[in-house]
Amino acid sequence: MRKPEVGRRQLLRDALTLGVAAGLAGLGGGSLQGFERGKAERIPSGRADGRANMSASKAWISGCIGHALTADERAFFADERPWGFILFGRNIGDPNQLRDLVSELKDVSGGDTVPVLVDQEGGRVQRLRPPFAPRFPPAAAIGEIYRADRAKGLRAAWLQGRLLADDLRTGYGITGNCIPCLDLPAPGAHSIISDRAYADDPIAVADMGRAAAEGSTSGGVLPVMKHIPGHGRAEADSHLELPTVRASRAELEAHDFRPFGALADLPAGMTAHILFEALDPDRPATLSPRVIADIIRGALGFDGLLMSDDMSMKALQGDMHELAGRAIAAGCDLALHCNGDLEEMRAVASAVPELAGAGLQRGNRARDIIAKGADAPATDAMRQEFFELLGVGA
Repeated sequence: MRKPEVGRRQLLRDALTLGVAAGLAGLGGGSLQGFERGKAERIPSGRADGRANMSASKAWISGCIGHALTADERAFFADERPWGFILFGRNIGDPNQLRDLVSELKDVSGGDTVPVLVDQEGGRVQRLRPPFAPRFPPAAAIGEIYRADRAKGLRAAWLQGRLLADDLRTGYGITGNCIPCLDLPAPGAHSIISDRAYADDPIAVADMGRAAAEGSTSGGVLPVMKHIPGHGRAEADSHLELPTVRASRAELEAHDFRPFGALADLPAGMTAHILFEALDPDRPATLSPRVIADIIRGALGFDGLLMSDDMSMKALQGDMHELAGRAIAAGCDLALHCNGDLEEMRAVASAVPELAGAGLQRGNRARDIIAKGADAPATDAMRQEFFELLGVGA
């Protein structure tokens, strides 16, 4: 495993000088108990509009092109009602601008419980960096702590999830984070996963992944595990081409699938744009009714909200309207489209239905986490503890 990609002293400096945390007394955390899902009390009084707006959404998540919505985007989103949004580096200019954009996305879609997602893993995949948020290490650095001391590793995973949530929600109103990455890297695989993985042991990955997800939930930020049913063996980058995995189903079940099965109670997950020859030789997982019904919903037992990976990635080729329709027909609850191209967004929106039935119920459970908010404010002491666990600043 790689060492963290940022200097240890820089980690501490960023954490202490750029932290967004409030200064109230400490928050407990790190419990590995299962999520309490779907409880009505998670929607505070006066927030029932969250469910009302949710039920009027269509089955997709959208990006946007710049630092503020264009007039065309605003009108389009009001008409086509995406369930949520996702942000990228192109959407980030300065802190006030980012807060305004997040507020604008929520306003056009119905309120504070609208999911606004981002990929804020730490390491290479961290959209908000200084001065927007402190630098955080990749998951592999948490794995190094875990290998030396399981309890400290779990605490570090929980703290990272919790502190990332605080940076996102308290700082900018962002309410969803695409963590944890539960993929297991394999020898000879493409480096697209590498140090984004906690470890190559499925039990350890599930352990740390649950801690990180519960830390995020404690901060009122929806965690989205990825990439179901496993991206670690991919020999290509699915952003650029469709990877093929040739392992047998028995090999996959014994290794790659295990973290996802262990965390099947998590509220949301994202598919892998991977062709698994042993599962469906003709269709990647995102477009495969066989993979989604038999593996993700069946063998793994996942009943959370299932979104596709980005439909605009080069792993999927063809007409965007057709691709989005196929993803929904295969069993995805939501089609995720990220690149901000308005014509492609129109094609996706025209292909997806109203979010209804089981998908609506799953979406409501996921959105409850946002409506509930943070259990308590994060603290500077938590940040200090986290970076001390990394061995920073001694």
